[in-house]
Amino acid sequence: MSLSIRSLSIAAVLSLGAVLNAADSPFIGRWALTIPGGRAGWLGVEEKDGNLSSSVLWGGGSVVPTTSTKVDGDSLIVIREQKNKEGKVTTETITAKAEGDVLKLTTSKKNPAGKEIGKLEEFTGMRIPAVPAAPDLSKVKFGDPIQLLNGKNLVGWRLIDEKADNGWSVVDGVLQNRVVKTKDKHFGNLRTDAEFEDFNLKTEVRTQEGSNSGIYLRGIYEVQVMESFGKPLDSHHMGALYSRITPSVNAEKPIGEWQTLDITLVDRHLTVVLNGKTIIDNQPVLGCTGGAMTSDEFKPGPIFLQGDHTNVDYRNMVLRPVVK
Repeated sequence: MSLSIRSLSIAAVLSLGAVLNAADSPFIGRWALTIPGGRAGWLGVEEKDGNLSSSVLWGGGSVVPTTSTKVDGDSLIVIREQKNKEGKVTTETITAKAEGDVLKLTTSKKNPAGKEIGKLEEFTGMRIPAVPAAPDLSKVKFGDPIQLLNGKNLVGWRLIDEKADNGWSVVDGVLQNRVVKTKDKHFGNLRTDAEFEDFNLKTEVRTQEGSNSGIYLRGIYEVQVMESFGKPLDSHHMGALYSRITPSVNAEKPIGEWQTLDITLVDRHLTVVLNGKTIIDNQPVLGCTGGAMTSDEFKPGPIFLQGDHTNVDYRNMVLRPVVK
């Protein structure tokens, strides 16, 4: 065998080994993170053509792709970059080790000049089990309706952060949020005292100028509520599962009109009917969304309404829990 052919053969074997190693990586899958500070996060790791890639949710905001993903020995190294207004990049290095279905992670940051920021922080992750097959909603049984809004006051609801400013009140039977944008005001999100598992939720919402709110299902998954009439389809617009599932059709009404939302969450599958049109049809939910109270998708949680952004109105909110 010539030297050149032998070299090619060795290279092919090494390449095949890399593909097999990537495909067999214990890091592939979706992970529910509890990131530094106790906030909810998410990491998804995939393999394609022998290469690993990943996306991450870091507390608030959207699920975004990372800059690089690789395995070094027994560790997963994920790099994420963030640009400031001047376009300068802060680099964060996330290092993970897998122990079965548990991730033990650290994170460190460097400023645009390459200098370490803060200290190394430790946090944890849990593997998220595979999403089951889509449920047959025609066979799902729902219990008696629960009126979540009494049209009089906020009984049954409370701020998630009791120290936040409260913009929520009931006026003429309508639950409204009114936010005043000042440096010393920080308005809060409103949650039900009661907690739920799977359910159907029907409500009416009315957007205001520039409205940006959301309905969090079990405090984990945000169905977006915003003023997006006439805008292109987007995973951040009205009725979307925020940054995860884009509506299939536009169904918004113009600003100031009451709109209906009919939301069903069963077995980690979501259906959203906006103004009588199905815009998300029994689609799998792959993890928590930005601003979630927890990344644990297997515990009951409240309905919570995002109130820290802008003005919005709700009325006639009725929940029917799944009966097992």
